[in-house]
Amino acid sequence: METFELTITEEEKTWCKKLIFWTIAQHLGQNPGPKPALDSATLQLELGAFVTLKKNGQLRGCIGNVTGQGPLAETIERMACAAAFEDPRFPPLTAHELDALQIEVSVMGPLTLCPDPERIEVGKHGLYIRKAMHAGLLLPQVALEWGWDRETFLDQTCVKAGLPRGSWRKPKTEIWWFEAVIF
Repeated sequence: METFELTITEEEKTWCKKLIFWTIAQHLGQNPGPKPALDSATLQLELGAFVTLKKNGQLRGCIGNVTGQGPLAETIERMACAAAFEDPRFPPLTAHELDALQIEVSVMGPLTLCPDPERIEVGKHGLYIRKAMHAGLLLPQVALEWGWDRETFLDQTCVKAGLPRGSWRKPKTEIWWFEAVIF
């Protein structure tokens, strides 16, 4: 796997987070003012992205697209609404929660078949495991946040997919990996 190299400037990172807050506030019927604007070639690239919302350090919503479906800025905007209002693990976000949110964005690199699970580096690679009708994805930072080693990361991605731990060792189970720019 080639290393995913994408430079996102501090200005672009700040703008993305402002856009996420603006989008959620707008959806909640608040008046967040004019939509943030930034002329950026990077934000026009067709890349996938995940938006993770946390409240008091606890997950409050996380949804994304692995591959791009239009410009990155538009993907981030759509995923902001999805994370806030459509994550089935949580009730829709309310206006009184907005000020307590912490935002994390993961811009996705290409998803490719992993040739050897031994090559997976915790904290560098994210995983997508698929077998038959089951599929699950965990972002690279998840393994670090939980202090997992490689095998635990693989097992937990199986669990996320609705598969038993250890399923990643079974025939016909596909292990895909990717890198991400996280901010």
